[in-house]
Amino acid sequence: MKLIVVTAPTFFVEEDQIITALFEEGMDILHLRKPETPAVYAERLLTLIPEKYRRRIVTHEHFYLKEEFGLMGIHLNTRNPNEPHDYAGHVSCTCHSFEELQAKEHAYDYVFLSPVYDCITKQGVRAGFTAEELRQASRRHVIDSNVMALGGITPDNIVAIKDYGFGGAVVMGDLWNKFNACTDRNYLGVLDHFKRLKRLAE
Repeated sequence: MKLIVVTAPTFFVEEDQIITALFEEGMDILHLRKPETPAVYAERLLTLIPEKYRRRIVTHEHFYLKEEFGLMGIHLNTRNPNEPHDYAGHVSCTCHSFEELQAKEHAYDYVFLSPVYDCITKQGVRAGFTAEELRQASRRHVIDSNVMALGGITPDNIVAIKDYGFGGAVVMGDLWNKFNACTDRNYLGVLDHFKRLKRLAE
């Protein structure tokens, strides 16, 4: 099962070092998600990440970055719902219901289904599906290797995600909560947590 990481929503000094280390530890794909931030900061971050890893990065904003930095592709969302004119390459998107999933899944390289569990980064955003609903969707092959689980993914539930038949788990809040940019002197907590998730996802 793939392990996909979505960036923290804001930039911080050590970010390029952590992202590079996560790739070295086996992160499959990074989603660069920085809502309402200037493109110049994303450009600076990407220049600091080794070129060999950029082709495994998907951007949620400033889609021109895909070509300029040789990225893997783009991710559509409510802020940026349409592909650029004449775009060719990887496209993914997020779905919030099984109906939306069935309508969109085969039009994209992969899709996120969210929120599978209570959201860690957005207070009050509850799981959109029960365990039984997920099991039924798996039996009907609505959930398959093209669908990635997003929302509240932790070591306590990542094995269940694999059992439901998801093609990957998308990690965000649970991972970045292990690093405080203001007080932490290193990012070993992030790497150790990622390695634990990686072992459970295999």
